[in-house]
Amino acid sequence: MSLDIPGTKMVVGDGPQLKELKAKFPETVFVGFLSGEPLAQHVAAADVFVFPSLTDTFGIVLLDALASGIPVAAFPVTGPVDVIASDKVGKLDQDLKKAITDALQLDPQDCRNYALNYSWKNCTEQFFNQLVPAFEEIKQAESHVVSENFVK
Repeated sequence: MSLDIPGTKMVVGDGPQLKELKAKFPETVFVGFLSGEPLAQHVAAADVFVFPSLTDTFGIVLLDALASGIPVAAFPVTGPVDVIASDKVGKLDQDLKKAITDALQLDPQDCRNYALNYSWKNCTEQFFNQLVPAFEEIKQAESHVVSENFVK
C-alpha cells in the first residue's frame, strides 16, 4: 500500500492488523469483509488485482479476480506462480510496482478466458485422467504378481 501508484487503493477483508493498517495508510479505502455479490462487484471494479503475499499457497482469490476479467500483479512465489502460468493474464515480479504497471496493460478478456480453464468440469477431467493411468499400472502389477504365483 506504500507503493507510489496512481489511483485508489482498496483493501477487501479484515484481520488483526486492520486498525493499524487504517492508521498507517489513511488514503487507502478499507471496505472490510465482503462475500457473495458485494465481493464480486468490488473485485470486478478493479483495474488490477494486487496480491502482495510472499507466503500464501494456492491463492484461489487470483482465480476469482481472473474470472472477473481482472489481471493479477504479484510476486513470483508459490501460489501466484502456480496460478499465473501465462503472462497474458498476470505479471509476476520481485518489483511489485513493475508488476502492477505491466498488469494494467493486459486484456481483461484473456484473463476471463484463462480462468474458465479452472472450472469444476476441467478439474474433474484432470483428476480422472490421472486416475486411469494409475489404475492401469495397478492392474498390470497385480496381473504380473498373479502370473508369477501360477508359474511357481
